Amino acid sequence: MGVLAIRVSPPIMLNPTHDDADEALVRRAKRGHAEAFSELVRRHQHTVYSLALRYMRDPALAEDMAQEAFLKGYRLLRGFRGDCRFSTWMYRVTCSVCLTEIARRRRRGEVPFQPGDPGGAEQGFEIDPSLKDTAEIVRRCVTRLPERYATIVTMYYLEQSPYEEIAAAMKIPVGTLKTWMFRARKELRVLVEQELGEV
Repeated sequence: MGVLAIRVSPPIMLNPTHDDADEALVRRAKRGHAEAFSELVRRHQHTVYSLALRYMRDPALAEDMAQEAFLKGYRLLRGFRGDCRFSTWMYRVTCSVCLTEIARRRRRGEVPFQPGDPGGAEQGFEIDPSLKDTAEIVRRCVTRLPERYATIVTMYYLEQSPYEEIAAAMKIPVGTLKTWMFRARKELRVLVEQELGEV
C-alpha cells in the first residue's frame, strides 16, 4: 500500500459529502495521490463502518471489515469508471468484503455472522409475523444467497437504494437488475421456508 494509511474510526459522524468533490478526489487518487484517497476514507468511513456492522454484528469485526473494504477499494480504484457515485461503489465493495468473510467463517465452522435488520426484507414473503425469530432467519438466509443476489437485496432493503443506483453500482441494466431481484426473492423465500420447516 505504500504511503497510504487507512484508519477507520467508527464513532465519528462525518459531515455530508458532495459528489462533485468526491469525483475530484477520485481523479487525484487515481493519479497516485494517497492523501486524496485518505480524504475519501475520512468522508465515507462512517457509512462503510455502519454497513459492515450490520453484516458482522460485532464492532471490532466491523472495523476490520471496513478497513479491508477501503484497502480493496484502493486496489480496485483504477477500475472505477465513475458510472455511479463513489459512495455507491464503496457500498458494493463493502458488501462483497463482508459476504466473503462470512462465507470464510462458515467454511471454518465458526458461528456465522448475519447482517443487521434488512429494513423490511421480510416484505413479499409469506412468513408468520408472530414468529419472533423470523427476522433472524431472514438475515441468515440472505448471507446464503449468491453474492450478487445478497448484495442487491441488501442494497434495496437495508439502504433503500433505488433500482437505478443499484444497477449503476452493479454495472448492469435496470432490466437485468429486476430479473436478478425476482430470482433473489424467489431463492430467499425457499431458503426461509426451509429454515422455518426446521424450527
